[in-house]
Amino acid sequence: MAKFNDINLKFWKKSEVWTDSLWIIPERDKTGKHSGFYHGNFVPQIPHQLILRYTKKDEVVFDPFLGSGTTAYEAESLNRNFIGIDIQKKLVGYVKKNISAKENFSKLIVGDSTKIATFDKVQKNLKDQAVKKVQFVILHPPYADIIKFSKLKGDLSNTRSLEEFLEKFSFVLKNCIEILDDGRYLAIVVGDKYTAGKWIPLGFHCMNAGGKLGLILKGIIIKNISGNRAKQNKEAIWRYRALSSDYYIFKHEYIFIFKKNDGKH
Repeated sequence: MAKFNDINLKFWKKSEVWTDSLWIIPERDKTGKHSGFYHGNFVPQIPHQLILRYTKKDEVVFDPFLGSGTTAYEAESLNRNFIGIDIQKKLVGYVKKNISAKENFSKLIVGDSTKIATFDKVQKNLKDQAVKKVQFVILHPPYADIIKFSKLKGDLSNTRSLEEFLEKFSFVLKNCIEILDDGRYLAIVVGDKYTAGKWIPLGFHCMNAGGKLGLILKGIIIKNISGNRAKQNKEAIWRYRALSSDYYIFKHEYIFIFKKNDGKH
């Protein structure tokens, strides 16, 4: 059994954990508390798989971009503790109403994840629970300015340039690394963007940001985009546009898996 999960290798053939670097997910899981109302949330299967792979029961999962609560609900269903941050007060309130964890704690914070002051609140929550660090971090940030999620100045979807987005995203990463246990894991779920006739490899820019902060890249997973709202029931027109131009249609996004140095080197 690995030190960072509860997978029983005696029964490895029956494990539900995916180990391939290509994830084809036909449709999002709509069971339990999951809802697709929020434009920009990700499929629940992603945090489900990552939490099973990189945490043990009763450990702490952290999400600095809470959104509509996808990771929070998966952490709750898998008996993990959870701390989440979102800059939008209404979203935090919505998720709080849906969380009903009994054996594990779930702490939700309204704040800007680029700010140290917000992470001081995270540290206080950890201290209140007699916990020093979190054991897994999952980030699903806005894909730069593709979708404007709010009018708030600190919202990463309101950044005015790629450089500004990456600077703020790096602040979030740095804050996350500070509260992550040595030798444990962090995942970034992100896609690319297309601007002014140019493909912007946003995913790889985010991957490089992790490397610059000393994280060790352990894997790159390619996940298919299925049922994207922007393209829903419009496959034909998107194909026509692609054929009449020189671009390809986005059908994938990335999951970058990083490990924090265990402090022994």
